[in-house]
Amino acid sequence: MRLVLKTNGLTKKYGKQIAVNNVNLNIEKGDIYGLIGKNGAGKTTIMKIVCGLIYQSQGDIQLFESSNLERSRKRMGCVIEQPALYPGMTARENLIYYDKLLGITDYGNVDEVLSLVGLQNTGKKKTKAFSIGMKQRLSIAISLLGNPDFLILDEPINGLDPSGIKEVRELLLKLNRENEITILISSHILGELAKIATKYGIIENGVLVDEFAAVELEKRCKKCLSLVVNDSEKAAYIIKNNIKSTDYKVFDKGKICIYDCLDIPEQINKELVENGVLVSILTLEGQDIESYFVKMMGGDK
Repeated sequence: MRLVLKTNGLTKKYGKQIAVNNVNLNIEKGDIYGLIGKNGAGKTTIMKIVCGLIYQSQGDIQLFESSNLERSRKRMGCVIEQPALYPGMTARENLIYYDKLLGITDYGNVDEVLSLVGLQNTGKKKTKAFSIGMKQRLSIAISLLGNPDFLILDEPINGLDPSGIKEVRELLLKLNRENEITILISSHILGELAKIATKYGIIENGVLVDEFAAVELEKRCKKCLSLVVNDSEKAAYIIKNNIKSTDYKVFDKGKICIYDCLDIPEQINKELVENGVLVSILTLEGQDIESYFVKMMGGDK
């Protein structure tokens, strides 16, 4: 799989303070990569370094498997913090202004981008009259003017109401699936991020503590009935043939996890005991996605 972004030992220091510490990110073509961490964890700093807004103290960056960052950054778009929107101008006028800044003289891309983000019917409406969701979509539209292959978005759903969040979520999925744009996104709304991300990186105090695919997250948060028994081989036979479970796993030291049949713990216990298997522990394990992320970010400390 082709890598869109790879960092090696990425470090940023401000005096004695280390904002980003030896981070190795790997973002593949087609990813929606969710960068997760508390305020001050280093997310925005990483994004600014990748975009060339600030320079790293140590480490290397490759974009599109190239070290020629000046050329590769032309294939990127970004929304870091809030780009300046001119309140007395329409959406179209704002985009034409940014086209001029980019040196684009053919404004044919403006209507195309407006349509892409769902703002094609705003007409003469000034941006000062836009909702927060509309302003956020216009900000994303600005980042799309250069027809990027890679989009970096820092907290794009921050401050939005549920309908605004839904609008931005649907837009990002559309850009990823239909326009094949790889996306790096940070967000505090973890449950919402889980609806779109295909891969995650968790930052704590400037350190990348984990990086994993969305399918792995599902496994980590999967709920199960956890049993500790005195005879796991016999218990497994009963679970399969008497309980009719089709999704269970046997571990060491008599532990068994049952991933289906979660609603009949009493029946499982009764069946095992009546067939001569002693159950010393029977608990429901697993957690929701937000709880898992909070724990990974050091929230339980």
